[in-house]
Amino acid sequence: MKLLVFLLLPCLSLSEVGTDFSKCTEFFLKGVPPLLKLDSTIVKPICQCLWDDDGKQKFLYATLYNTAWRIPVYSAYVFKSASTGRCDPWFIEPQLLDVVADPCMGPQGRNQAIGKYQALNRDYKGSGSKYNKGHLYPVNHTDNSLSMLATSTLTNAAPQDSSFNQKQWKNHERDVITDLSGCKKAFVVTGVVPDLSKNINNRVLVSKYYWSATCCQDNNDKFKGKGYYGPDDTGELKSLSIADLQDHLAKDYGVNIVIFPGVPRPSDCSGDKVPPTPPLRKRPRTG
Repeated sequence: MKLLVFLLLPCLSLSEVGTDFSKCTEFFLKGVPPLLKLDSTIVKPICQCLWDDDGKQKFLYATLYNTAWRIPVYSAYVFKSASTGRCDPWFIEPQLLDVVADPCMGPQGRNQAIGKYQALNRDYKGSGSKYNKGHLYPVNHTDNSLSMLATSTLTNAAPQDSSFNQKQWKNHERDVITDLSGCKKAFVVTGVVPDLSKNINNRVLVSKYYWSATCCQDNNDKFKGKGYYGPDDTGELKSLSIADLQDHLAKDYGVNIVIFPGVPRPSDCSGDKVPPTPPLRKRPRTG
């Protein structure tokens, strides 16, 4: 069963849960979000934010959230070297229920109706140890306390097999730190393909697999990208090119996807099939 029926454009809203990512374009390479041909009202762009100690609104990353799945399609962020601890308060997004509510994430409180369009902590409690709240934007890719806190919102998580989450995916997140450490700037998009036949609490779709794409801008302003997804058919994490990842996702989502459409072309971040550099030809000797 294809996922196109669930991939839908958002309705009009003037808030951080809105029609586009215009308030948080800095989390996308060249300011351009991934291209997916979406066409209805249950997918919501969220500019994820918190209020700082001075009462200023701080945008920290971007999430495309599916209110029918009650899990994200993807989260996009600028990679930072980890330099902060971890705390998991698990916020919710008030504006998914009420567009005039606080524009930034916050605690659930006593309003049980908030779960109409998003997952709640109680959904995961019923799954026992089988599934973890799998972060898309992980804590160990943040470098400040606000970003760390902001990763622990239920709009940035999906039910992920606990064994895979704590082993292969955890190792993957650590490997990305090493891989991107020398970049001038690096962008990451991490997403979920759901299993339409599985859910927790009869509400929240379970992930079939997670996917991730990285794009490193080096000191010479050249771009180098990598793709990943897992678990694959053998239960492992698979590494592949951005182009092959996009082809793989298109089959499951039922729509084409370009993860880094803003990157100059040709580039392996753009998904282009970059031809190998031809060898230098030796000039014939003269005289």
